[in-house]
Amino acid sequence: MISTVEKVLFLKGVDLFSAIPGEDLSQIAQIADEVDMDAGEPVFKEGDLGDSLYLIVGGKVKIHRGASEIAVLGERQVFGEMALLDSEPRSASATAVSDVTMLRILQEDFADILAEKSEIAQGIIKVLSRRLRGQLNKK
Repeated sequence: MISTVEKVLFLKGVDLFSAIPGEDLSQIAQIADEVDMDAGEPVFKEGDLGDSLYLIVGGKVKIHRGASEIAVLGERQVFGEMALLDSEPRSASATAVSDVTMLRILQEDFADILAEKSEIAQGIIKVLSRRLRGQLNKK
């Protein structure tokens, strides 16, 4: 079981949350649920309703569309983050490649924090924008 203090330290090391002050991270840590999955187990499937984001604490997760692999993610990487901003269906599937421990943040819980602290939303939007620009520059 990961303590709240450990979650805060972990979140601080994740790009998506790196610009957020520690006191705000403690609020996020309190809504982050620990999830363990076995190798081969689906985290979510393409087309599922996007209702949460995942942060990998340990292990690996494959992001894919059918048999086509998009990425393999590991420790301190985030996926499903667009679900924090909208409730659109998942654009890809995620499957545990190895036994994996993750933190899951539900959109509904995160929305409550964003309503109180707009600077958290601004920090996340900056990181997502930077990622999108990086993807566009690769093409």
